[in-house]
Amino acid sequence: MKLDYLANSKLARYGLSLCAVGIVTAVLFAIGTHVNLTTVALAFLLVVLTSATFFGRNPALVASFAAMLSFNFLFVPPVLTWHIADPQNLVAWAAFTITAIVAGELSSYARRRAREAERLYDELQTAFESATEAEALRQSEKLKSALLDAVTHDLRTPLTSIKASVTTLLDSEGGHRTIELNSEGRGEFLNIINEETDRLNSFIEGMVQLARVEASIGNSELTPVSVEEIVGLGLERAESVVAEHHLVVNIQRDLPLVKVEARAIAEALYNLVENAAKYSPAGTTITVTAMQDDGSVILIVEDEGQGIPVEMREKVFEKFVRLDGRKDGLGLGLAIVRGIVEAQNGTIEIGEAEGGGAKITMALPIDRN
Repeated sequence: MKLDYLANSKLARYGLSLCAVGIVTAVLFAIGTHVNLTTVALAFLLVVLTSATFFGRNPALVASFAAMLSFNFLFVPPVLTWHIADPQNLVAWAAFTITAIVAGELSSYARRRAREAERLYDELQTAFESATEAEALRQSEKLKSALLDAVTHDLRTPLTSIKASVTTLLDSEGGHRTIELNSEGRGEFLNIINEETDRLNSFIEGMVQLARVEASIGNSELTPVSVEEIVGLGLERAESVVAEHHLVVNIQRDLPLVKVEARAIAEALYNLVENAAKYSPAGTTITVTAMQDDGSVILIVEDEGQGIPVEMREKVFEKFVRLDGRKDGLGLGLAIVRGIVEAQNGTIEIGEAEGGGAKITMALPIDRN
């Protein structure tokens, strides 16, 4: 705090500059017989440069003027006079004076430029942080929109079916029956209720996953993590969904770390493996591969199902898009996966596996630190 005060106090800056000249003058004069004019001039120049660096231009100019007077009076022959007898010493004195002033100006200018550069760096850092926050907010709003669409699109339909089925069953029971139902009819309505309840449960799971993605985008920091850890987390959760399939895992040795949020990417991998199990026949093989390619680490999930037509490979990443003839679903799975991957500076694409099934590839950024 004392140093800050000295640096910011105008009187202190001038006083310290003059004191420094005085101290150096006293020391040099005390050992005057052992130093030459060049040593004296360099010592005074060092004082002027130090003053310019720490205290600014004007204190440095005052220091250079005081040093010039001391140099002339005490060190340039004849000493203890203002007269300079030798023309060479006059040239040396003039050169010292000009050099001291120019050096002080240059040092002070460099100091000002350094402060401006520091201020510019702070502004750029603030702008970068603001841009990052703006992008996070944009992604967050995008996910909130998906959630709202899901509520209006997939919540009302099962609730309407359940409500209609329950109302029909209630109207067929008790003493005021308005509808006659046999056991088979009641069973059909109970099956509707059961199926629509499962659909609601799946819907709620989709919303939870969307919330996880949103939390990951807004709050999680990307950290270096091993691909083995990500694959382990994702496949551990997927054990039950691949129980009727053959799971093959190929992980390339010595893969570099990736800079992602591990649990979010593991969630994306789980979704891809779950889709592969859902849309390929029991007993077929699901292959998970991790390898390095073109400066990224890629995770590939392949199945032996019907595959995804070329014209649909981009559309299936949109919300509520389902392929014709496929099993019921909310159409949120791949939208969630893309949201997770792109929020962490990765990419995802769909291709065709060797056996004709789907091949989905996630490219994740390598940690460069």
